Amino acid sequence: MRLIVQYFKDLFNLFFPDLCIVCNTHLVSQEDLICTKCLYNLPKTNYHKEIDNPVSRLFWGRTKVEFATAFFRFNKGSKYQEMMHKFKYHGNKEIGFVLGKSFGNQIINSDFDKIDLIIPIPLHKSKLKKRGFNQSEWIAMGLSETLHKPLDVKSVIRSIATETQTRKGRYERWQNVEDIFKVTNEKELRGKHILLIDDVITTGSTMEACINTILKVPDTKVSVAALAIA
Repeated sequence: MRLIVQYFKDLFNLFFPDLCIVCNTHLVSQEDLICTKCLYNLPKTNYHKEIDNPVSRLFWGRTKVEFATAFFRFNKGSKYQEMMHKFKYHGNKEIGFVLGKSFGNQIINSDFDKIDLIIPIPLHKSKLKKRGFNQSEWIAMGLSETLHKPLDVKSVIRSIATETQTRKGRYERWQNVEDIFKVTNEKELRGKHILLIDDVITTGSTMEACINTILKVPDTKVSVAALAIA
């Protein structure tokens, strides 16, 4: 029976092959959405190996962060730009999960092993309804699977809808996100070291607002990880 199933699977792949979303080459067994070569060639930052790095510096003098990192550098015009657009704007949420797992495999034997809980930056319910999914949550799901840490998507919410941050300066971004998050389950967070996840980090304003909300809970620590740094 297994041979028959595999036969029809191979036959289907012959006529409708799975292609890498980055380079369009045929995916082979064990590859999912992105080929091994494109994953290997991602412009990885390796910031998880450095306490002092460009992501952690974003928060210096602004808020308290234990560890900070980003998986790769996002450059406009690169071959990975279309991949990120498919993920964020075209509903290909599985891209976030696959990259999240790869990200987790990279940082598993680092300071990020010290975290207790993973929380994705929440979307406001109106934007979640419009987009259909929270991209940060799908990255967090992949990280949770490889780091073997629990995922919490209920204890922190975005209580105020905001305008897009895309064309705002740093100060405007900070004003736009001030006091927009709310802790709904303080008991679940108390005493925990939380890893806060976002998709792309630019100025860190949204992340900062969420960190400050979480740090109001007694005995909490926060580290941050973004899929990409722009």
